[in-house]
Amino acid sequence: LIFVLGPYASKAALATGTTVVFSTTASVDVLEVERLCDAVGWPSRPRRKIKRALENSFMVATLYEVDVDASGARGETNTGRLIGCARATSDHVFNATLWDIIVDPEYQGQGLGKAMVMQMIRAIIARDVANVTLFADEDVLPFYRAMGFVSDPEGIK
Repeated sequence: LIFVLGPYASKAALATGTTVVFSTTASVDVLEVERLCDAVGWPSRPRRKIKRALENSFMVATLYEVDVDASGARGETNTGRLIGCARATSDHVFNATLWDIIVDPEYQGQGLGKAMVMQMIRAIIARDVANVTLFADEDVLPFYRAMGFVSDPEGIK
């Protein structure tokens, strides 16, 4: 699944003539995921573990900023800049859980994280998995509550 989300730009207005592409099939560079994790201040993770987590996920969603030329043709994700990433694990039948949802700080506050999560949920439901949960730290719970997620007081961490 690949589609264009729109002509978003970084807060620093880094790019003109670019668009953001959501994909669940684009390849993901572990170094780019590591860069995103560092950018948001997440604790360092060994690259080999990041790689294994991505490989063993039910779904990996990405947001890439890609160039758009004068004719409107867009570049491929492999030539773009990774600006968002998330992954899901699943039993492939009943349940899926979203993990490691991350958007480059330069692009936060524009609805890209919400768009990525909502598109992931749609893609998971399209694979006939109806129950979608997520794992999130306490400081980002308001973001997910605004999308309709609720805390599970019965949950065990």
